[in-house]
Amino acid sequence: MRELIKDNQLVTIVPQDFKKTNKGRVLEVSPEGFRMELKYKPDGLIVNHICDFYSFTDNGYLYFESYIQNLENNVITIANPVKHRFLQRRKFTRIKFIEDLELTNGDVVHKIRTLDLSAGGMKVRTTENIDIEKDYNVSIKLSDEQVINCKYQLIRVEKGDGGLYTISGRFTSLSNIDKMTLVQFCMKKDMENLNKSGKDE
Repeated sequence: MRELIKDNQLVTIVPQDFKKTNKGRVLEVSPEGFRMELKYKPDGLIVNHICDFYSFTDNGYLYFESYIQNLENNVITIANPVKHRFLQRRKFTRIKFIEDLELTNGDVVHKIRTLDLSAGGMKVRTTENIDIEKDYNVSIKLSDEQVINCKYQLIRVEKGDGGLYTISGRFTSLSNIDKMTLVQFCMKKDMENLNKSGKDE
């Protein structure tokens, strides 16, 4: 753990209830784990419950799962993670994501089908010629409890055979919680796919 987490390092902790996301600074690292002081009151953080952790390090964006061993006021003790993973430095994990959605701008509504998704943006396909100069509102349903509402800015439009347009774009006006929700959603789906493909081999 000393190779991954260091004193004064900033760490974000995401419990099962995303709205209770917190962050803090590492106070002490030991062979068993580390202690950190939280920036906010530890509402929604429960001892022995698995949480997701994210932190920027010299090696990239660190992600791991662990649990809180002890919680006293705003200081928590985190157990050593069994596994960890570094996300790509310059872009977020991208997953295959097929959903029928709508892009809206005032009274203008465009029907699209998503192809892939990341915390930075998504690629979509449509039969409609969409104005690349405009920003659009989009609502992305990840689950019954998780819906991301943000703006979608078109970056590139390619016209293919059969009158189909393939569009690459990025999200804007994302809250920190929504961005973290997307990071976590894509990471979990990516890890599930890796585990599934490993079993199939």
